[in-house]
Amino acid sequence: MGETTEFPVTVGECLARAVAQHPAGEALVTRSGRYTYAELDHVAGRARDALWALGVRPGDRVAAALPNDTDVVASFHGAMRLGAVWLGVNRNLAAPEKEYLLDDSDASLLLCDAETAAQLGTRRSATRRAVVGETGEWSDALASADPVELADVDPFAPAALAYTSGTTGHPKGAVHSQYNLLLPGASLVASRSYDSSLRKGDCYPLTVLNLQVLTTLLVAQVGGCAVIMDRMDADGVAEWIRRERVTTWNGPPALIHSLASGAIDPADLASLDEVWTGGGDCPEALRERFSARFGMPVLATYGLSEAPTVVTIDSRDGDHRDGGSGRPLPHLAVEIRDEQGAALGVGETGEICVGAVTEGPWAGAYRTMLGYLGREEATASSLAGGVLHTGDIGFLDADGFLHVRERKSLVIIRGGANVYPAEVERVLGEAPGVAGCVVFGVPDERLGERVMAAIEVTEVSVPDLVAIESFCREALARYKVPERFVVLPTLPRNAMGKVVRSGLAQLVS
Repeated sequence: MGETTEFPVTVGECLARAVAQHPAGEALVTRSGRYTYAELDHVAGRARDALWALGVRPGDRVAAALPNDTDVVASFHGAMRLGAVWLGVNRNLAAPEKEYLLDDSDASLLLCDAETAAQLGTRRSATRRAVVGETGEWSDALASADPVELADVDPFAPAALAYTSGTTGHPKGAVHSQYNLLLPGASLVASRSYDSSLRKGDCYPLTVLNLQVLTTLLVAQVGGCAVIMDRMDADGVAEWIRRERVTTWNGPPALIHSLASGAIDPADLASLDEVWTGGGDCPEALRERFSARFGMPVLATYGLSEAPTVVTIDSRDGDHRDGGSGRPLPHLAVEIRDEQGAALGVGETGEICVGAVTEGPWAGAYRTMLGYLGREEATASSLAGGVLHTGDIGFLDADGFLHVRERKSLVIIRGGANVYPAEVERVLGEAPGVAGCVVFGVPDERLGERVMAAIEVTEVSVPDLVAIESFCREALARYKVPERFVVLPTLPRNAMGKVVRSGLAQLVS
């Protein structure tokens, strides 16, 4: 690795530096309380001790299905200090989806709320559960666990899992080291001139690993404050921003739409100087409407769990290109390649690949993910040649802005949440009476896209669409269930028998 800008390489070191420099500075605000850096350091230490008392050892996988509050932050920091591997499990997932993640990751412990414990019931036996609340095993461990003395954590060992679906319809676990989790924050801090006045608000679930990267791991590097919101509606987000004087907020296009179209007082957002959202997912007209109402630009981003998180972003001054997703962070080299792996020129469309820059202070700093858990073939394909092959299609313009043309695996971005057609098709294909299916997105001004499905049926009679929808709701999170089903005698297929997706959106127009 070449000479690079210096930054902490373990999560424990990151927080220790912040404590040394800003012990009384406000580090974290959640629904449950406020924490200085000294207090957050104590909370993280107690979480480490509690995990140890519950049987977790270095290298074990710890899953957390928790709401946006102190415990989801504590469990993450505790696992990092212990040298365990942390996995966030979205509470909105259906029981079979949660079970798959726990099985595939071989999680030894699940920290969850009472609702998730009840949802899973007795269906799980391999993973021990500890319900998080005012009473219970987790609370007892936090209160009574003896302090643990541990060896230094290896910054390049597996530290966290981020599950992302692929063409098989089953999620794959991208494995990252602590070094990888800290590098994006260091790069953002350096390129955006953040300081201790940074108050970063996030309403996305912190069970998403990318959000852990962009909250306490980012703000601690400048002594700022992470504001963890427990609301994801316009009124709730505006309340959080106003009350906590949030300066940077990251939200999905659906929320951008609600804020721009509703009755929110512009004064409620007056503390903001940055608003981020997905670049290709936010229509330019919506971006302009928000800017006109609140007097600030909406900054486009592009990122993915395998990177991890942000790859490109608009600059703080709002410099933007229509349809663009910003420029690469300073430690990343984004290249467009053709099907043979050759680099393409300006304006040429191909696969987006991500690697390390070779010159300057960040030369060689970027390291790819460690791979997909238990998926050697997928890992080899994704990391061929020492760069990350994203599977996304796009181009770079003459000014270096990335333009994404097609999301990975035809992913549908609904209200800021990723819906992978292959995953939904896997479930829908098992519904009674369904002979074949294809899932696709259609544009929607508020949500970005809505989920639709075309199905072939096994009988000539009219299928029971209510029963088919009910079947999907049992196995999928609500936002993944198609909102409309179109019944076709046969799905359009090419000579190889593969469904031709072009023109499907016209079926529901």
